Amino acid sequence: MPSSTRPSTDRSPRRRGWRAAAVGAVLVGALALAACSHGPFRGGHGATAAGPIDPERAARFVERMADRVIDAVDGTAEQRQRIQAIARAASDDLLPLGERTRTARRQSVELLGAATIDRAAIEALRADQIALADTASRRIAQALADTAEVLTPPQRTKLAERLQRRGWRGA
Repeated sequence: MPSSTRPSTDRSPRRRGWRAAAVGAVLVGALALAACSHGPFRGGHGATAAGPIDPERAARFVERMADRVIDAVDGTAEQRQRIQAIARAASDDLLPLGERTRTARRQSVELLGAATIDRAAIEALRADQIALADTASRRIAQALADTAEVLTPPQRTKLAERLQRRGWRGA
């Protein structure tokens, strides 16, 4: 009966370091995105998914999440400051995209409820949303790479292992 495990692959320290860096970077990107879309900002905690997000509240949330990352890897005070700054900048850049997304949702409802189907308008809205997602994705990727550079290879490995233990898909 064949084994259900995958054959072992080359797990060189360099390869593990890049993987850990990617995982750590994804975490910071997720923090920035969470601060801009959901997280503690849904109903009863500041703003609803349909309303604007308080930038100060988003900044505090991002800083707390960055603190958790640093605490998990026994980071230095300098690393904490740098990662908080990276996450804050990403959050500041991504916050305005939330309003554009809410506007697009309203436009979608209007297009759906219109007396006639305007396929060109629907396609234009779709293309705009893809471009918006690409903009957000690029900004998150930048924050991820910046964060990965702040952490040492052992810290990235430690963070990756922690994420794997907690059940992060793809980690």
